Amino acid sequence: MGRGSGAAPISPRLALEVAALVLLAAAAALPSPAAGINVTAVLSAFPNFSDFARLLASTPVAAELAGRSSLTLLAVPNANLPQSPSAFAAGTGADIADVLRYHVLLEYLSPSDLARLPASGKLVTTLFQTTGRAPSDLGAVNLTSGANSTVVVRSPAPSPGSNATVLGPVTAVPYNLSVLAVGGLIVPSGFDLAASESRPPPPVNITRVLTDARGFNVAASMLQASGVVSEFEGDERGAGITVFVPTDDAFAGLPATDRLQSLPAERKAVVLRFHVLHSYYPLGSLESIVNPVQPTLATEYTEAGRFTLNITRVNGSIAIDTGVVQASITRTVFDQNPVSVFAVSKVLLPKEMFSRSDPDSSAMAPPSTAMAPGNAGNERTPQTRLSSPPDLHGEDSESSAALATAKGTSWWCIGFMYLQLHLLLSLV
Repeated sequence: MGRGSGAAPISPRLALEVAALVLLAAAAALPSPAAGINVTAVLSAFPNFSDFARLLASTPVAAELAGRSSLTLLAVPNANLPQSPSAFAAGTGADIADVLRYHVLLEYLSPSDLARLPASGKLVTTLFQTTGRAPSDLGAVNLTSGANSTVVVRSPAPSPGSNATVLGPVTAVPYNLSVLAVGGLIVPSGFDLAASESRPPPPVNITRVLTDARGFNVAASMLQASGVVSEFEGDERGAGITVFVPTDDAFAGLPATDRLQSLPAERKAVVLRFHVLHSYYPLGSLESIVNPVQPTLATEYTEAGRFTLNITRVNGSIAIDTGVVQASITRTVFDQNPVSVFAVSKVLLPKEMFSRSDPDSSAMAPPSTAMAPGNAGNERTPQTRLSSPPDLHGEDSESSAALATAKGTSWWCIGFMYLQLHLLLSLV
């Protein structure tokens, strides 16, 4: 180009400086690795949906949503949830996780989209359809316009089933997540209350009941890691069961010398069975119990007269004496024949395994003959899978570490390229 064109030549140094600035701008614009949608974090800003958010977090559903985008969540307000969502789901023959998956629509729907629904309705696939457990297209929901411009969510099955009305929008992350409030839990077709009345109800999932409730994380983890919870569910079909569950505060209040977590798996299983009566007792029956000395599930695995609880009424509340500790029932967690679950203020330690020389100190008692390995004929304890409560944050820690490593590698490469450009600039 001639000098008369008026354009000044660009020096090599200036060109390299411009290239460096472009590189840095591109680096700043690099997206971080996709973390997906943290639905529970989104719902945390809305206290009216705290119970629904807790339900999601207690099941695999929350993690499944983290890998997806462009979806609609039908959230149920606290006031519209049944008292025990797990029992509600079990009563319909469904698992609570599948019921929650049925509330995840795999399509982003805004309020304006709902206002434009066709007269015939709109069929939308849910996360439940992806499990392969839904026959045909019954893992979808049909959105139809109702009276007064309302929208009703129902099963596409021809027979009447579960349905709920959309109460209104809650929040949205445009084109990724839309949260709509609905008037109640919706059950997938094939899991309906009318049909379930003709067959025996499935056993109550004790671990899920504790997870739904608040303040029982330690107990739920111990049961989930053990094999004894299946024994509880098997015993429900007989005379029922009554379960005393220590709160998290009760576990935290254990003296260090009680060393419950260091017990072998078989002996820890005995302690768990010690918290269960092999009969269904609602609260009123416990208050007026005729025989205060009650055998426990641990009694059945050892011998008569051992591992019993002394249940009495003291100062208007129900006291439970193990011979080592005295606890009290603080509230009813679940009560639906044949299962009752009560919160207790202390961990129930059997005198056959623990001794206490004074109120402020305790130590492990020597193994009794009934518990000794050499007397296996007197012990019906089966092999268990009990271990210390799992690290509930292990997967999150690994994911965070991997994310940090990926970010560090990307910025190291960018820094190395910038250093090379800087060296070139110094040579020009």
